[in-house]
Amino acid sequence: MSQAGPEETPDWKLHGVRVIPGDQLDSNTAQTPGMDRAAAINFARVGARKIWAGTVSIYPNAKTGAHHHGALESVIYVLRGRARMRWGDALEFTAEAGPGDFIFVPPYVPHQEINALTDETLECVLVRSDSDAVVVNLDIEPVERPELVPWIDPIHRA
Repeated sequence: MSQAGPEETPDWKLHGVRVIPGDQLDSNTAQTPGMDRAAAINFARVGARKIWAGTVSIYPNAKTGAHHHGALESVIYVLRGRARMRWGDALEFTAEAGPGDFIFVPPYVPHQEINALTDETLECVLVRSDSDAVVVNLDIEPVERPELVPWIDPIHRA
């Protein structure tokens, strides 16, 4: 096993760990009406090829338009507030999440984020499985009363 020579060693100062200050996120990313997304990690900013990470804020008592993120998987971590998610072809399913909760959104799932609180901004961290900011906004007529879907852990069932 040979070691790489000095000419093959990357410049870790330029191509190593990156710290992106929270007040320097990029809001010039794909948006959905009703929310503000800001990118921290993507290809343009840090050269990320397999993930996108940033923040999302939804104002009190506001909701986004229905949308999906193509083939991407998304993870939402709730920092502050109360998230109400609706999903399905007619947004017929719903669940809520609060601070410390994670939300997983599989590929192509039509969904809508709703701030369930009337007096506090919903603030979340968002991570996607590709560096592309894919957002497909949808024109969906939602059902009036969605079905509540509680989380059931498939691994640790009682």
